[in-house]
Amino acid sequence: MLLVLEAESIIFNLVRTPDAGRDVESVGLLAANGRILAVPVSSDLDFPHWDNSAMDGYAVLYDDVAGCSPSEPATLDIIEEIPAGVKPRREIQPGQAARILTGSMMPAGADTVVMQEETRREGSRVSVLAPPAGRGAFVRHRGAFYKAGTPLLPEGIALGAPEIAVLAQARLAQVPVWRRPMVAILSTGSELVTPDRPLQPGQIADSNQYALAAAVANAGGVPLPLGIVEDDRQALAGAIARAVAGADVVLSTGGVSVGDCDYVEEILEKLGAETHIRSVDMKPGKPLTVARFPARASGREVLYFGLPGNPVSTLVTFWRFVGPALKKLAGLKDGWGPVFVRARSRQELRSDGKRESYLWGKLELVDGAWEFEKAGGSHSSGNLINLALCSGLAVVPVGETLIPAGELVLGMPVG
Repeated sequence: MLLVLEAESIIFNLVRTPDAGRDVESVGLLAANGRILAVPVSSDLDFPHWDNSAMDGYAVLYDDVAGCSPSEPATLDIIEEIPAGVKPRREIQPGQAARILTGSMMPAGADTVVMQEETRREGSRVSVLAPPAGRGAFVRHRGAFYKAGTPLLPEGIALGAPEIAVLAQARLAQVPVWRRPMVAILSTGSELVTPDRPLQPGQIADSNQYALAAAVANAGGVPLPLGIVEDDRQALAGAIARAVAGADVVLSTGGVSVGDCDYVEEILEKLGAETHIRSVDMKPGKPLTVARFPARASGREVLYFGLPGNPVSTLVTFWRFVGPALKKLAGLKDGWGPVFVRARSRQELRSDGKRESYLWGKLELVDGAWEFEKAGGSHSSGNLINLALCSGLAVVPVGETLIPAGELVLGMPVG
């Protein structure tokens, strides 16, 4: 049985980063949200594209208004009004001004903008009542934010609203992104039924299929739910073979412990996979199988995660290992690994000390410091109910049986 950090190292080393010759695709800006940028991006445009005003006011020569005051205003002739999106027609000479709006292009000759609150207009003349802070006040100069040809966005970042706005400003209508990993999901167990079917005695509604589909999508993958497979060697072998043929990663739940109907490891070996992990010294989540299939016709290796069947164990092992692996596989360059914080526990936390234990609950920032509140009720790996609204896990190390209330604990945000 492997320690958690040993298992983590093996899993993350098994994950191959995307291939530039095979895994890049182009999507439109409206489809780019959440995708991972596959190549560095630059622009042939300066930002701003030209000198423009940061205020509604008047474009002037600084020397004309530097010494003005309410009692001795500088009075200038207004020779032009410049709406946003219109190129100025006139050059500002000494004693002149142009009415200008926020974002409007600066006219030639002007070097400063006076905000309209510091002026008094009378017909075609404007009196400036207070001097600006200095030459260039309220002027956004061409290239002040970005110089054409220099790096704009690095590869390997997740694109969100700000990055997509930058790409739009750079006029990049099609965005090169990494292909999202295809993740097949199987639930094993003859006792399972889909949520839309009535339960017979001894049956259980399959929650893992749906939980994992949501978790895979959150981690940047494309979930391929393949349904429930009964506890039958032939049926399971066929299902796994089909999953491997059409996916980058396969997730199955159940069938990886030591029960009479736990066939997954046996089938993986017969199908040609190399098994790297069979169990992990953690609670919940001990029965974890991780294997890799060699490259097929697609040129891609396929990772296989045999997750434990109990619903809490399924999600804890996904959050701890699978989610980060998918983010790395999806091309995220930095920040794909699990995040840990030091949090103050609001209650005492108990464990038997035999394995690294994960307790679930609310992990939140309070006045700049992390706090953890354990979910109420039983912390059984089969108790899915109190996992609702979970935002973090608390990690109790091997050998520790009690962390008193108010003490610091290692926390792991999830979701």
